[in-house]
Amino acid sequence: MTQTEPGDQRLAKGARARATIARRAAELASVEGLDGLSIGMLATDLGISKSGIATLFGTKEALQLAAVQTAREVFIERVIAPSLREPRGAGRVRALIERWFAHIEQPPFPGGCFRVATLTEFSSKPGPVRDAVVADHDEWLAILAGEIRKAQTVGDFAGVDAELLVFELDAVVSAANIARQIGDTARVDAARAIATRLLSAGSMQV
Repeated sequence: MTQTEPGDQRLAKGARARATIARRAAELASVEGLDGLSIGMLATDLGISKSGIATLFGTKEALQLAAVQTAREVFIERVIAPSLREPRGAGRVRALIERWFAHIEQPPFPGGCFRVATLTEFSSKPGPVRDAVVADHDEWLAILAGEIRKAQTVGDFAGVDAELLVFELDAVVSAANIARQIGDTARVDAARAIATRLLSAGSMQV
């Protein structure tokens, strides 16, 4: 039997602690904003020492970047990965959009969609955090556009400009997130209806 070395145990414990702190950082940032995060705030919230968090992350910027990465991983797990199990075509694209709406309506973070909130906050603040937030957003839209183009190879969305459709869908879902956060369920439903219409208009599979 292979014995786990003490050093390996420490590394595993550190990784678990880092993941727990990063997840809580993402939750708080969804409400307070990434700029509102601080090592002191998290230490108080989690009941651990500031030095412990500082040892794992070093700086506030590193903590912010970890929160962005955690939110990205949650989105992949909840929206992208399960949708990509669907057959290529309009059905897969619809699954992505449906799960995107579910992510908005039943958010894993208390402040709603992490991406929408942080994009608004950091759009005019240059630096590594903004770069990470923008890269995450652009990567998601590129995945969505890519799936629309794949659907076109099997006859769906004929003649549709994939980039334009993705831009429209992004605007609609972002509006749905704001509506959900202020408790306006009617506008969330309206946004879902608009998204359905946008997809149906270009798809051969209604």
